[in-house]
Amino acid sequence: MGKLNGRVALITGGASGLGAEDARVLAREGAQVVITDVQDEAGARLAAEIPGCVYLHHDVRDEARWHEVVAEVIARFGRLDILVNNAGLVRFSTVEEQPFADFRLQIDVMLNGTFLGCQAAIPHMSRDGSGSIINIASVAAFKGISAIPGYSAAKAGIVGLTRSVAVHCREQGYRIRVNALAPGGIATPMTAQAVSELPEGNAGLDQATNFGMGEPHDVANMVLYLACDDGKHITGTTITIDNGETMA
Repeated sequence: MGKLNGRVALITGGASGLGAEDARVLAREGAQVVITDVQDEAGARLAAEIPGCVYLHHDVRDEARWHEVVAEVIARFGRLDILVNNAGLVRFSTVEEQPFADFRLQIDVMLNGTFLGCQAAIPHMSRDGSGSIINIASVAAFKGISAIPGYSAAKAGIVGLTRSVAVHCREQGYRIRVNALAPGGIATPMTAQAVSELPEGNAGLDQATNFGMGEPHDVANMVLYLACDDGKHITGTTITIDNGETMA
């Protein structure tokens, strides 16, 4: 207990699923947690359950709102030590059938949202001398899954962006570590949606049938590792949490 005492964490997409569990775990280890989302009722409920937690409405596609959110975190707590770029969504279709609007939405939320988060947070982390940015990617960045072309493209982009931002921070002399996590199938509301929407036999269901479903705390525990001093020598990498799925 107390691995994050005195530190401030900002978690996007924090109202449910992986983000909500990240918030619980980081708060339990002493962090002051700010969660953001567009699910206002769920976000407010979760914030009320976690001592000291703050909820802010936040569409991660909005560049101006990113700077407002970070400014509010700094105004309230005086610092920002941890950023978890977790906000995400999925739209199922093949490359031939997916409307461009759905493809673009996934890129905007996950890849562009992650870029904007890094850009908004780094100046404040560098001022304080250190920080940890954790970007949530997916095994879809490495494995071809025909039912999620937009999601796969966004998550692959996050992997490349993570490396680039990590190198930038090192070159600038910032003590900011930047890493990505690539979960496989995790039992969240989003994956429950997938199981209900995809037709029987679709390759997108392989995660659940062949590799088992992980739990949100499986990811949150690694977020904690990268956020605290245990992960102080790790930057620029992507860690898979997939029960061996990407070995297949």
